[in-house]
Amino acid sequence: MARGEIIVVTSIGSGHLFPCIELCKHISSRNYNSTLVLPSNLSSSVPSSFLHHPHLATVLISSISGGPPMPGSDATRQQIQLDLEAHLTSRLTGPDSARPLCAVIDFQMGWTKHVFWKFDIPVISFFTFGACAAAMEWGAWKADAGKLNPGDFRTIPGLPEEMRVTHSDIKGRPRGPPPPEKSGPVRPPGGGGGGPKPGSQPPWVPLIEGSIGLMFNTCDDIERPFIDYMINQMEMPVWGVGPLLPDQYWQSSDSLIRDREIRQPKRQTNYTEDELIHWLDSKPRGSVLYVAFGSETGPAMDEYPQLAGALEDAMCPFIWVIQPGSGLSKGGPGPNESGDNEGYFPHGLDGKVGERGLIIRGWAPQLLILSHPSTGGFLSHCGWNSTVEAIGRGVPFLAWPIRGDQIYNAKLVVDHLKVGYMASAGDSSEMIRKVVILVGIEKLMGDEEVRKRAIALCAKFKSGFPASSEAALDAFSVFLSQ
Repeated sequence: MARGEIIVVTSIGSGHLFPCIELCKHISSRNYNSTLVLPSNLSSSVPSSFLHHPHLATVLISSISGGPPMPGSDATRQQIQLDLEAHLTSRLTGPDSARPLCAVIDFQMGWTKHVFWKFDIPVISFFTFGACAAAMEWGAWKADAGKLNPGDFRTIPGLPEEMRVTHSDIKGRPRGPPPPEKSGPVRPPGGGGGGPKPGSQPPWVPLIEGSIGLMFNTCDDIERPFIDYMINQMEMPVWGVGPLLPDQYWQSSDSLIRDREIRQPKRQTNYTEDELIHWLDSKPRGSVLYVAFGSETGPAMDEYPQLAGALEDAMCPFIWVIQPGSGLSKGGPGPNESGDNEGYFPHGLDGKVGERGLIIRGWAPQLLILSHPSTGGFLSHCGWNSTVEAIGRGVPFLAWPIRGDQIYNAKLVVDHLKVGYMASAGDSSEMIRKVVILVGIEKLMGDEEVRKRAIALCAKFKSGFPASSEAALDAFSVFLSQ
């Protein structure tokens, strides 16, 4: 018999849904019933294996769109709250009904907490990103780092010295395209951002107020100082319960991971997994640079040609993933080679580099690419899922953060873990040019020491899902029982 029910509420986007799915699995393995609450437009992304588990269930709420910190319109949020209230009302009526032990809520969905409080259900806030980003955002706010001048920095008491906040960190990259009358780089839809607006509190602070504990998608081996900082600052239990990656990731530390067997993507691509494996097999070990910015962010419109030029001039083989709509914005280059208007595509680059380069349009099997021994570097936006996926496979980074937690994830990788370089060593608000990208690629792919550090960090995960995270989940279970 199950020990009780725990509800997990996810936000939109694969970076939120997939960790919530894995969290539900870990919860159910401790003999709890785990119910995943998700917007109906995400239902097709849930693996069928999840739905067949006896301790796992899903509840669909209204479709949702939009971005952080509060996805969806006011009307959508109101409807979702009504959906939740109706579900809980029906769930708690009847002689055999039992109140859920708690609700673990993705911090972006923190505005739903009031519904659970109506039914006396306590709330745990869940950060799908790491503790470093949250600690840096909180510390920068408390240290009043928003007033930093160019060239200045500020050390945050309680955090590692090397993680000092700079003016560039706070300023971030421009948000959205500039007004028509001004010159400057045009930013892609959904791009831009940085840390919190200078001088303001992190946007997640009001969303977690009233929680009785916090969960982070991380572990001691990657972020122990930052977990400790959050424990001290938040004055409530904090558990590092990740990285929340698929079981296959932890079970096959030395073999290829087949993404399509895990995540059943519906998106289109121009290469099969077998074709990618054949291409990677033809390259020397550790020689391939993998370039990908995730599905929701990307460089500025005018930075794509700079990147294409750097990849053309670099000597290393590369895989470049370009999502539909990449860099597409007012003033963009117009239709691509296919005659449609899906965004930037590097005209003629594939012909110039021949077999040295492979350009993927659409979905890419990232776990497969990162787990292949030929992959030796990752030019990444440092989204949290991408970051931990590469760390666990010993692949060093050329970090090109675009917005939000990516800024501090990149600092974690480069300054604290020392398993990579920044794509730009200068002002992050300026356009990154070809020569800078090329220098970064050559440094990363030619640095045996950074590769050794990445492999040493990866070795901590050879035994599978981190022991510290198993212990944190056990401690969470004890907390519930008390």
